[in-house]
Amino acid sequence: MQHVEKLDMAQDWIEVGKLADIPRLGARVVNSPLGDIAVFRTASDEVFALRDKCPHKGGPLSQGIVHGKRVACPLHDWKIHLDSGEAVAPDEGCAASFPVKLDGDTVLLSLAASDGCPNK
Repeated sequence: MQHVEKLDMAQDWIEVGKLADIPRLGARVVNSPLGDIAVFRTASDEVFALRDKCPHKGGPLSQGIVHGKRVACPLHDWKIHLDSGEAVAPDEGCAASFPVKLDGDTVLLSLAASDGCPNK
């Protein structure tokens, strides 16, 4: 995907690649000044973005298995909701989520973390 060199707060959305660049049920990583952000693609071509760090032990979520609208952390199999970043109960914790959208087949990402989860 893309490496974002500097953060321009006046720019709402950044282009990070094409939908086809992200494998179905997989992810790609965007390196940003805020840290790595994993951009996920579901089987139905929905896209989501989370901080690439599991809330449990910091495992790379981008290397996890996507199933439905969840990703399983590759370290300890914690399940994380792609739409909110929240861990699936009984686990507790949150990976910051980032707004992402499609413009045709182009994936756009906002570097403003959603308010629902601490930006950690």
